[in-house]
Amino acid sequence: MYETILVPTDGSKVAEHAVDHALDLAETYGATIHTLYVVDTDAMEMSLSSEQVDRIDDGELGQFDEIEEFAERATRSVAERAAERGVDVVERVVSGNPHQSIADYAEEHGVGMIVMGSHGRSGIRRALLGSVTERVLRTTTVPVLVVDAGEDDD
Repeated sequence: MYETILVPTDGSKVAEHAVDHALDLAETYGATIHTLYVVDTDAMEMSLSSEQVDRIDDGELGQFDEIEEFAERATRSVAERAAERGVDVVERVVSGNPHQSIADYAEEHGVGMIVMGSHGRSGIRRALLGSVTERVLRTTTVPVLVVDAGEDDD
């Protein structure tokens, strides 16, 4: 039923809950896990001057390298957990708008299901912080399993 399951990660506890569910599904269906970290270039650009953005794009500043290293650690963690359970995994780090990059990746790779965590924010926190998961739900035609953050996570 599900040959390929996409589990985006940002290295957070919320994402770890989603990884648990994705791995359970992958074991059940014999699926391959694709783990994806999206470096949010829109957010980076908003916090940097235009000169800093140009220098990062030109490879002169190491800030992007540090973010990319963190992203690779986050996807490697998923890959290690998958290997422990005998699940095949593909790791990817991409740059762009998170929700659109997730939806595009799912479409381009024939993903059967996306498994994502959610903080379950409401009110002003949701309005100010937004929800990548909610935006993915609105953007993709792929089924999305939304995993609650759990009681002890904020």
